[in-house]
Amino acid sequence: MKRAEYKKKNASKTKRFLKIAFFTFFIAIIGVVAYAFKLHNQAVNVLDRSYEPIAKTERPEIYVEPAKDKVSILLIGVDERETRQETGENGRSDALVLATLNPKTKSVKLVSIPRDSFVYIPQVNYKDKITHAHAYGGTKASIDTVEELFDVPVNYYVKMNFNAFIDVVDALGGVEVEVPYERIEKDENDKNAIHLMPGFQRLDGRHTLALARTRKLDNDIERGKRQQMILQAMIKEATSITSITKYGDVINALGDNMKTDMTSKQMLSFIQYIKSGLPDVDTITLTGYDDMSTGIYYYKLDEQKLEEVKQILKSHLGLIPDSSSLTELNTDQSSASSQTDYQ
Repeated sequence: MKRAEYKKKNASKTKRFLKIAFFTFFIAIIGVVAYAFKLHNQAVNVLDRSYEPIAKTERPEIYVEPAKDKVSILLIGVDERETRQETGENGRSDALVLATLNPKTKSVKLVSIPRDSFVYIPQVNYKDKITHAHAYGGTKASIDTVEELFDVPVNYYVKMNFNAFIDVVDALGGVEVEVPYERIEKDENDKNAIHLMPGFQRLDGRHTLALARTRKLDNDIERGKRQQMILQAMIKEATSITSITKYGDVINALGDNMKTDMTSKQMLSFIQYIKSGLPDVDTITLTGYDDMSTGIYYYKLDEQKLEEVKQILKSHLGLIPDSSSLTELNTDQSSASSQTDYQ
């Protein structure tokens, strides 16, 4: 595989992590804020500002209520940097994660979809990279494509832009993490503008993003460990009693960078998921292989493993009878998150 394509593939892994981090962090923040009565009205106003309903697919829609029913949520990370806005280029989805939530088992399954996955896109009626779906038809096209891919309904969506990670970390006043080595790393605009120094320290949003991306001096395994460390640091900071005075800024950061078709009441209902601690989060990565046979790089999904993931999601959503052999499927679950790779 060409070096450029290799870099693209690794970039998609980084942004996939950011969406997973935001999902877990978002649930924690909403729950904590709901307890802060003086901020409740502010939270409602900001979340209402983020409300953006869309026309769903032709699939018959069944009404579900977050935190009461089994629901699915598509998390969409879109590149909306100024350089794209200035040229009028439609944003592509740099990260797609389908989350299924089961309140009975208090569990969440997150399926990360590689951005170069070669899939059928209903909007254009042919196969292409799934990242192009958003460019072809916005949020609705992404939802329709994911529903087609997994054969499950997408009940809700949450879309965030690239600045959300930075803004939320900054709103928290930074996070405390261990930086393994000194390195000049790329910033959010892919410029070599971040100077990381080794040691345990508090980083702002831009430096935290750079730390999540760096891998040149070790490997993907170590980078994965760093990303988990950052996620844990964000949750720790968000749920700390000392962060109460920062919640207003956090709420505003979310509101300025997020769109969703959930109402503020529905989003705040996620408090049920963290009343007795964070839910079990099982992350699933679709596997496949690199393909350059057409001269264009695509990620071809392993059809057998894709079918297994479909069954897991359907079972978790209660669309088919539960099967322990499918829901477990050699996965290790923890109260924070775990990584599952189908080799």
